[in-house]
Amino acid sequence: MEIIKNYNEKELTLAIEGRIDTITSQELDKEINAESGNFDSLIMDLTDLEYISSAGLRVLIATQKKLKSDNIPFVIKNVNDTVGEIFRMSGFDKILKIE
Repeated sequence: MEIIKNYNEKELTLAIEGRIDTITSQELDKEINAESGNFDSLIMDLTDLEYISSAGLRVLIATQKKLKSDNIPFVIKNVNDTVGEIFRMSGFDKILKIE
């Protein structure tokens, strides 16, 4: 997994490439927490994400809960068909804000 960070003023976009699995989900969680306080909105660009496991889904839900409590918008963009199917099968497409 590779995480590419891009700031547009106080809006952070994280472009995730590869796979979010049991091991890499911890890296993603640490990266989000390390940037916490530096942004007023978070966009996660999943254009080049090949796979997300249940551990990765947990990171997304935990991130959404934390940011929602701080009134910080969190949007997931550019979900491909494979990852979109995982979101639909898990019901996360109804929980997360996906554009």
